Amino acid sequence: MLQPGGELVLLCSRVDQVEMPLRHGSKYYCQLLLDPHRYGLIEKLAGRENKRPTALMREMVYAALEKALPVSEYKAAEAADQAAWAESIKRRVEGRQRSKQEGGGDA
Repeated sequence: MLQPGGELVLLCSRVDQVEMPLRHGSKYYCQLLLDPHRYGLIEKLAGRENKRPTALMREMVYAALEKALPVSEYKAAEAADQAAWAESIKRRVEGRQRSKQEGGGDA
């Protein structure tokens, strides 16, 4: 796009990345852009609570969802997430047991 004054500005957009979070195992990875001073408040609060800023923000998002949605809807999602986590742990333990059996118990 040619701007007044002759400056050329190239506008690019990737359709495959618009509103599409990345997967990380059974979880979703999303980016959040925050203004620096308010992020500083999160860092400060996380430090007081001896937490990582990302962990604190996740807790804040979950608390906001719980407050904004009907209790039954939030609790159903929470229970499904807990079941998925338990299944993930179960598969991990079973995989380690198989690995030990196949490797003669050296693992």
